Amino acid sequence: MTPEWLQMMARYNAWQNGWVMPIVAGMSDVERDLDRGAFFGSIAGTLSHLMWGDMMWMARFDGGEAPGGSIHETPTFYRDWPAFVDARAALDQRIADWAGQETCFDGQLVWYSGAVGREISADRVVCYTHFFNHQTHHRGQVHAMLTAAGQKTHDTDIPFMPDF
Repeated sequence: MTPEWLQMMARYNAWQNGWVMPIVAGMSDVERDLDRGAFFGSIAGTLSHLMWGDMMWMARFDGGEAPGGSIHETPTFYRDWPAFVDARAALDQRIADWAGQETCFDGQLVWYSGAVGREISADRVVCYTHFFNHQTHHRGQVHAMLTAAGQKTHDTDIPFMPDF
């Protein structure tokens, strides 16, 4: 793992959110909140969970403020869509800033996980990989839900990313 890999993944995150947010913003609240059978139910619930998870991981990585609540509350962490879109853009910038400055790839990251109820320790590179993999996983679910809802989606392949 290298700083360049982190920066590429941060760009990928922002690129993907850059097309997802306008599509989802064009949907009604009812369409966004419709349970579509995904793990977190709806498009809004999945994106809300992803926002919460990204905020939690960034707090561990950069020492910033962690979100409140538990993982079980994440589908309803954000209910105000315009506020969500603004917060998502700000978080994507925070991720890009961190990725542009992160140089620590050795050692362990230690945190208390409310999800499993105990302290966890893992290699930093494993945590960084999980962070970006988690984003890709849940955005993939959103992509599938958007496609099933008849929305026109965009490319998700890293080699098609602008400035790749």
